[in-house]
Amino acid sequence: MTGKLAKRDDLAQVLRSAERIVAFTGAGISTESGIPDFRSPGGVWSRMKPIQFQDFVNSEEKRRESWTRAFQGRAGWTGREPNAGHFALARLWESGRLSAIITQNVDNLHQHSGIPADRVIELHGNASYATCLSCGLRHEIDDLRPAFEVRGELPACRECTGLVKTATISFGQSMPEEPMRRAEDETLSCDLFLVLGSSLTVWPAAGFPLQARRSGARLVIVNRDATDLDAYADLVIHDEIGPTLSEVVPANFPG
Repeated sequence: MTGKLAKRDDLAQVLRSAERIVAFTGAGISTESGIPDFRSPGGVWSRMKPIQFQDFVNSEEKRRESWTRAFQGRAGWTGREPNAGHFALARLWESGRLSAIITQNVDNLHQHSGIPADRVIELHGNASYATCLSCGLRHEIDDLRPAFEVRGELPACRECTGLVKTATISFGQSMPEEPMRRAEDETLSCDLFLVLGSSLTVWPAAGFPLQARRSGARLVIVNRDATDLDAYADLVIHDEIGPTLSEVVPANFPG
């Protein structure tokens, strides 16, 4: 058996023996759906400069630029379909072994694949809708589009007239307290922490794998490239997410 096949077999055994799995997903699971990652050459931030949160709040020009990007889909985070990796995680959920997904992604693809929304903990928000920065009311993107594109009106909250922004966490914006708390609770409660497609360079989110390891959980990392936390993991597989998970979580899993 080759090294790659042996590692996939090891992963299958680890998944079968786990009782409470937490998956931690990064851009690498969604690039196979055609969604660009953030930081690599050709990624989102190499094509357009991120708009800082305070600039969005303080500058009408920056708000207009931000909404132009959102309505035109320039970042490419929405309008895609889940891939084999997402559907493999959905099968893992259906098996009763997956407790939650902690994700750095904003593309909504875990929910589209069949994972209940309340089991997807979004650390960096969601690009498929918007929220009021004052009262937190949810706004659908398509409801905001006509006033902006036809009359040039910037989105404002229909309840309190506050500033409305896509529900992603921008540079300079505080991490959301409730998702961070839930992520920590899940991390401390799992017996297997499964990292999928994350470079593990963005903190504080990158601290969760180490926190799980220190709490006694096994740590498995599946990522195309090496990460700074590989040395701490029980199993590391440098490979594509979709093909790897499709093999270890087949349709009859855990049969």
